Amino acid sequence: MTKHAPDLDAERLLQLSKDVSRISATLAELSIGLDSQSPSSGPCIDQDIPEVSEETVRWIISARNSRFKFLPMDLFADPAWDILLELLRAEIAQQRVPVSNLCLASNAPATTALRYIKTMNGAGMIVREPDPFDGRRVYVSLKPEISLALRRYCIHLFEKPITKKVA
Repeated sequence: MTKHAPDLDAERLLQLSKDVSRISATLAELSIGLDSQSPSSGPCIDQDIPEVSEETVRWIISARNSRFKFLPMDLFADPAWDILLELLRAEIAQQRVPVSNLCLASNAPATTALRYIKTMNGAGMIVREPDPFDGRRVYVSLKPEISLALRRYCIHLFEKPITKKVA
């Protein structure tokens, strides 16, 4: 059993907060930067929502997870990104995601996933909604501007073909 280290916990929470802020800023930049036709200074959620298939998001998730077959899993810990991708996939599939399923999708221990969910909720990236029929269950979904940014990111991934340079 390990001892509780408040300084280490505080440092870890600060790092988590910085990571989520960085992801949030990157998504905001993608949302703004990929829309050259929008004169607004921020993400516009009233525009047409880019069409992204569930298959595309599943492919991105699968590609991320396949790294673990070749390299140590702990090198690629990024629960926030895994959570966001799962929420986008579920949104496209019109599925509700309970917190417990999101913890599994994060590829992190449940306590770590819960900290990320709390931090992303506080940062305004996701929404937590209690299940009206079961007080023990809470559903999580993306904020519309984050969904838009993630969809644009997915489209952006497949816009630019990779060309191989021959020496």
